[in-house]
Amino acid sequence: MKFHLEWPEEKVGRSRDFFQWSHPGSNICLDFHGDPVKAQVIVFSDGNHHMALRECLDLFAQQNEKLSDIFYVTTPPGPIVNMLKTGGLQLGNLSINVKPHVFISPPNILDGLINEGFMSEHIPFAQNRGNVLLVKKGNPKHISEAADITDENIRLFMSHPDREKASYSAYYNTLKALVSEQNTNKDFLQNKISRGQVVFGEYIHHREAPQAIADGLVDVAIVFFHLALRYVRIFPDNFDIVPLGGSVNAPIPLPGNIVGETSIG
Repeated sequence: MKFHLEWPEEKVGRSRDFFQWSHPGSNICLDFHGDPVKAQVIVFSDGNHHMALRECLDLFAQQNEKLSDIFYVTTPPGPIVNMLKTGGLQLGNLSINVKPHVFISPPNILDGLINEGFMSEHIPFAQNRGNVLLVKKGNPKHISEAADITDENIRLFMSHPDREKASYSAYYNTLKALVSEQNTNKDFLQNKISRGQVVFGEYIHHREAPQAIADGLVDVAIVFFHLALRYVRIFPDNFDIVPLGGSVNAPIPLPGNIVGETSIG
């Protein structure tokens, strides 16, 4: 039987004694949180900072006790942009028809929504702390830096280049910059891809990356530091972090390690 990571619940506000039912092989919904019917606040957000968003919204709910519920979505930008433009989302056999009060995403995504008349403005919201490498607990392949990924025995996970363009661009350019400092082979990533040594996520890499390592499909994944920090906190027996500048507890991104910004509108 396939091993499934047991993700913690991320609903905000008061808990209710509802019957809980899901099955990871057929019926599970991790990035849609709360009651879309009763919610008085609806937030669409790209998913890579879902753990911090949950804490922020939980605090907001505590400070506004009259709120019936908060519903928030934490997919990559593509699905929530299309959800806004079309008015809803078909999730398997479930239809969700809501519009957000708040939209959180990279600035270029929100610029597009402004240009199409879906948003009036946006402001900077957060800056991440660069990218790191996520490995299996104990780091069995002894990966210590980006250049180690060029080894033909190392299998790499990356987000999908078309479905998650923002994260893929950050990861690709980070590896290219850091490895090029020590390796004259500028095409090492394309070579790994052609050899079948790169596994791409399908739709939602902030869930797929740790699962790919847990399944033994890859040896290492490049992810945002805050994602990796979340993984080692909730799955301490499964994963370790290899920093790309600074330390695990105090990352200082090396030159070339892409630092991204997020805006709110």
